[in-house]
Amino acid sequence: MKHKILIADDEAEIRNLLRLYLENEGYDVTEAKDGVEALRLLRDEKPDLCLLDIMMPVSDGYRVLKELRETSNIPVIFISAKDADSEKILGLNLGADDYIAKPFDPLEAVARVNSNIRRFYSLGAASGAVKESVKIKDLELDIESCILKKQGQPIELTSVEYKLMELFMTHPGKVFTKQQLYEHGWGDEFFLADNNIMVCISKLRSKLSDDPSAYIKTLRGLGYRMEN
Repeated sequence: MKHKILIADDEAEIRNLLRLYLENEGYDVTEAKDGVEALRLLRDEKPDLCLLDIMMPVSDGYRVLKELRETSNIPVIFISAKDADSEKILGLNLGADDYIAKPFDPLEAVARVNSNIRRFYSLGAASGAVKESVKIKDLELDIESCILKKQGQPIELTSVEYKLMELFMTHPGKVFTKQQLYEHGWGDEFFLADNNIMVCISKLRSKLSDDPSAYIKTLRGLGYRMEN
C-alpha cells in the first residue's frame, strides 16, 4: 500500500523538490500552499504524514498543527527556516514528531519521512507476536488500533508519544535511559544535549495526570520507568 504525504509549504520550489524525491521513493504526494488549504486536504484526503512549514500565509504551521491534533495523531514533520531551539520546543509541545531546518538535504527529508512512516504504521503489524492490549492502573493501550485510553476515555497522542507509551507499558517497572527512549521514539542517533525527551515526557505526564509522577517516574542519573 502506498502512503500519502501532504507537503504544506508556500514555496513552490520546496514543494516541487520534495515531491520529486518522495514520488521517486514510491509515495503518493499532495500539496498545499497555505494553512487553510493544508487543513482542507488533511480533512478530505487524510494523508498518512504531513511535512509542514511554519511560516505560511493565511494560517501558519503552528495553527494548522494545533487544529490537526484535535482529531488526528498522524506524524507531522516541521520544515522551517526557524531553527532556534525555542521554535523546535514549541513545535514539539504542540505535537510535532520531528523538525527539519531549512536549507535541508532532500535525502535527509526522505529518510525522516521513511523513519516516521515505518515507526508509526508498523506498530502492531506483527499481531501474532504482541499482545492486543496492555493495561496498567487505569490506562489501557490498544496496540492494534494504536489508541491509549484512561478510564475508557481516549487520550490523543503524537506518534512519538505513542511509541514511548507502548515501550513503557509493555515493559512496566523497567528503567529506560534517555538514549534508549530517544532512539526508540525518534529513530535517530541520540545527542547528549538533546532536550526532546524531557519535553516529550513532560507532555505525556500532563496528558496522563495532574500528578507528574503518577505513571512515569524519573530516576535521577538513570532514566525513566512506568510505575505499575
